[in-house]
Amino acid sequence: MVLAFENIIDSGDPSIFDVRSKAPGPQGSLPLTPEMLRSLPSGDLFGWAQDAGMGWDPRALGGKEILLLSTHGGIRNPDGTPVALGYHTGHWEVGLLVQASAEELKALGAVPFAGACTDPCDGRTQGTTGMFDSLPYRNDAASVFRRLIRSLPTRRGVIGVATCDKGLPAMMMALAAMHDLPCVLVPGGVTLLAEEGEDAGRVQSAGARFAHGQMTLEAAAENLCRACATPGGGCQFLGTAATSQVIGEALGMALTHSALSPSGQAIWLDLARRSARASLALESRGITMKHILTDASMRNAMTVHAAFGGSTNLILHLPAIAHAAGLERPTVDDWIAVNRKIPRLVDVLPNGPRSHPTVQVFLAGGVPEVMLHLRRAGLLELDVLTVSGETLGRMLDWWENSERRARLRQVLRERDGVDPDDVIMDPAGAVKHGLTPTTTFPRGNLAPGGSVIKSTSIDPSVVDIDGVYRKLGPARVFLTEAAAIAAIKSQGPDRIQPGDVIVLICRGPLGSGMEEIFQITSALRYLDFGKHIAVLTDARFSGVSTGACVGHVTPEALAGGPIGKVLDGDLIKITIDRVNLEGSVDLVGAGGHIFGEEEGTRVLAARPPRPDLASDPQLPDDSHLWAALQNASGGTWGGCVYDVDAIIRSLEAGRNSQ
Repeated sequence: MVLAFENIIDSGDPSIFDVRSKAPGPQGSLPLTPEMLRSLPSGDLFGWAQDAGMGWDPRALGGKEILLLSTHGGIRNPDGTPVALGYHTGHWEVGLLVQASAEELKALGAVPFAGACTDPCDGRTQGTTGMFDSLPYRNDAASVFRRLIRSLPTRRGVIGVATCDKGLPAMMMALAAMHDLPCVLVPGGVTLLAEEGEDAGRVQSAGARFAHGQMTLEAAAENLCRACATPGGGCQFLGTAATSQVIGEALGMALTHSALSPSGQAIWLDLARRSARASLALESRGITMKHILTDASMRNAMTVHAAFGGSTNLILHLPAIAHAAGLERPTVDDWIAVNRKIPRLVDVLPNGPRSHPTVQVFLAGGVPEVMLHLRRAGLLELDVLTVSGETLGRMLDWWENSERRARLRQVLRERDGVDPDDVIMDPAGAVKHGLTPTTTFPRGNLAPGGSVIKSTSIDPSVVDIDGVYRKLGPARVFLTEAAAIAAIKSQGPDRIQPGDVIVLICRGPLGSGMEEIFQITSALRYLDFGKHIAVLTDARFSGVSTGACVGHVTPEALAGGPIGKVLDGDLIKITIDRVNLEGSVDLVGAGGHIFGEEEGTRVLAARPPRPDLASDPQLPDDSHLWAALQNASGGTWGGCVYDVDAIIRSLEAGRNSQ
């Protein structure tokens, strides 16, 4: 549509010229005292003037002020239809949670405030340069949330409402940093599966399947249209969004049985109202974040992560939350120990074997149901406090005998025909159903600093009878995701062949902001030949990624890592023991010669880095700066945080060396 100049400079509405220069102002007076006028900062007094100006009853000022922060995005009509779209379903409805909490606070005599910092969608930016901002956004948003909290000096507590991959970790980092404030996290819940069609993970491989004749145009159009079956909530699988909700509850930051609730439904809104009550109860008892977040609660969260089979991205986010809380950051050795000790107990998308959607995990009992099994096995620390104001042990006692538990499990049986004990299992049941431990951290001459693979999600048909995945194949080296996905979709001579090992480099923090490459991993999962291809990369994966995909390789190529020396045709050996959670990724051949891992180490040491290594030319300066700062702060294994002391030391060392 082309609009005429006249339509831009004049709307033709004469009422716009009825402009007033004064207004009566709010009626009444503020409940001030002489002592307030003598002692309060002028900002506190003018703040009340602002509150009255916004329409709050002046007589009700003086109640406890509680700040509600959210990642809300988009503009909805009262009937839910869109005026302006959000970036994703995950933040489309969270404004309703904020409103429900605010109404409850007001009814209880408190004075709620609300602010927001919206978040991007990793699904929307897959395969685009938008992914270069994804992980760096988390630190920026956490900083904005912290500044918003500090910018309301009279707040007595904070409620954080968030749902998805980066906004929710950012919110948890911000709340964790409020050591002396009572804070409550409200997870934004999940969207539902379509009654007919594909889930939001599988459908993202539509392009690759169409390119190989494995999906029609009509099927792609229909399935993509209905994949997000309800307008709000995070995706239906245990990706980073859902795993972050689980971790928030496991840390004690959210009320018991709050993660993974179905967005828009009554039980979801009820959570917001009860969280408002919890925030006031915490404030009255003087319970703050430093009482909730402890080394013990961090260990519990890692335990629950392993039991769920959660997203590998939490290896980035949980250390960042710990750092914000002033606690020791878990190390790769800590993650290895936990994953070797803790059995996976949840059958959920995408891990299988039956792959139940997250809402069915919620109905089966969610986080507290998993914790009951872990408690019976002696794997939890039960004296930690939760935002209910009670210990974890007491909350599990309540949950075990609650009407809520019994009735929701009954709903799952009767409405969906699913046995809750086939979704969340005890350790013996998990073994019987073929569930394997979650995550392996391979090392080797190509990943001397470590790497990550969700080993439980490797296709069982390519795993040997002893539970070990063994791969020996030629390297196909790519410096961009676009080039790699083009080769996967290709049917020409440049196509990826079964048996190949895709080596994708320069996609770590210094190269691309550590982009997520679900476009590649989803294509390989749902193409009929994809299980015969492995991936090795310094990028990261979506939480819903599956297959023989090894990521987070350190050092990254641009930090001098040996992965940056791999050439096309090099022979790569990958070994992943899914039983003992041990693994290695090694160069074992080159130029037609086959040799062992030790010789591969010597070959790599003698090779220069590839001459084409470079940061992506489209990497924004914002993300380039983030990469440098997080690298000085412990890098990816340290959670990609900003460690101010470490950054200052690095700057001073640089100045002193000049």
